Amino acid sequence: MNFELTDIQKEIQQTFRNFSDNRIKPQAMEIDINKSFPHQLFKEIGDLGFFGMRYPEEVGGTGLDIVSYSLAVIELSRGSLSVAAACTMQSLMGTYFLYRFGNDEIIKNYFSEAIKGNKIGGICMTEPNAGSDLMNIKTTAKVLEDGFLLNGQKTWVTSAPVADFFTVLARTDNHEQLSIFFVPTDLQGVLIGKSIEKMGVRASITSEVGFNDVFLPKNYLLGNIGEGTKCLKEILAEIRIMTAALAIGVAVAAYEEALEYAKTRVQFGKPIGKFQAVQMKIADMAVQIEMAKKYLMYAAYLSDNNLPRQKEAMIAKLYCSEMSVNVCDEASRVLASYGYAVEYNIERYLRDSRFTLIGGGTSEILKINIAKELGL
Repeated sequence: MNFELTDIQKEIQQTFRNFSDNRIKPQAMEIDINKSFPHQLFKEIGDLGFFGMRYPEEVGGTGLDIVSYSLAVIELSRGSLSVAAACTMQSLMGTYFLYRFGNDEIIKNYFSEAIKGNKIGGICMTEPNAGSDLMNIKTTAKVLEDGFLLNGQKTWVTSAPVADFFTVLARTDNHEQLSIFFVPTDLQGVLIGKSIEKMGVRASITSEVGFNDVFLPKNYLLGNIGEGTKCLKEILAEIRIMTAALAIGVAVAAYEEALEYAKTRVQFGKPIGKFQAVQMKIADMAVQIEMAKKYLMYAAYLSDNNLPRQKEAMIAKLYCSEMSVNVCDEASRVLASYGYAVEYNIERYLRDSRFTLIGGGTSEILKINIAKELGL
């Protein structure tokens, strides 16, 4: 494959880099402290076309490749992982199943508005007793003559307190496999529960969601009964590639600040970057980031060319997330005591980076699945 970016990809990268530097970074610390959903930035990112990048032009998207999408994700995350996490949820898991299965009403009133940034969507998968083990989901959608009756409890739902709609994984009657449903949040019986206070990505607000006898018309079933798990697997590789891009972005932010600090912080009569111990830390960070970028681009290339990519997407997510935590930790060591101070960004990067260890599958789950791909 050719690692040289096309002119369009370079333009996308520069556009989102400029936006990150000029609009996100100046607000990132305040957004984190206030734990506030970034409504204005969210809308501006919608105006940039980010939410529609992965969808075709005939439905209002721009039909771009996942390499371009990944470049944009890296730059958003470099500005604020909180902002990037909320926006990537909207751009992929929050809207994909509406695009794939929604009728004209859903496409017009929800999907089209969501990719403009006018409505906010989320996905309800995780439950108190079902995280990595999705087949342990207990939420039910009882089949009625004229629709479904949804009952259950979800947790770790990104953007839930501000969402206009959800896609919900539930079990229909005694069917072994899961189904996916479209659920506007203004329906009677949809209950937004307590917010979850998190170590990092604090402005990507998260909460519990309950469903108490929520009636859903027949056309709110997205796809066929029992095909939810199969449909989720359609975008699982892309979710992992996206998470890898999020991880790279926050690592780059930490590295850039550590590098600048090493050039300007003077101790013992010279910048600390002149000491070999610091030079080796900076060099190690740069190497890890470059390796992560290259493998991410490889996984994205496979996806764009519809080639087998499940194993490669898992490797990308595993390596990039672990790399991100390590780089952010090393960056905090370069800044020493200032790396521990909330007035500097580094401590936020270190907190935020751990988020990438979870989304798209934990490192332990990924290692087990990679081993299976290797025939073990």
